[in-house]
Amino acid sequence: MVKLRLKRCGRKQRATSVYRIVAIDVRSRREGRDLRKVGFYDPINNQTYLNIPAILYFLEKGAQPTGTVYDILKKAGVFTEFRRLNQMQIN
Repeated sequence: MVKLRLKRCGRKQRATSVYRIVAIDVRSRREGRDLRKVGFYDPINNQTYLNIPAILYFLEKGAQPTGTVYDILKKAGVFTEFRRLNQMQIN
């Protein structure tokens, strides 16, 4: 099973960490090898960069976002786009 989750980046032991949003196998550890990098999140400066087509691809394939990633994607409006694409495929 694939999950969309945060992968910590930046310097060791630093309070101001930045994270990559990655598609990764459930059995991998947090800093393990990811399938694909799909975004970037900086909680200190409140910046996000999302590769929307890649995220939608993994969501269509059944990837489950973690709680924090779900909140980030919801704030960016990814799930409204996902629902719209599913409605277009049904019709």
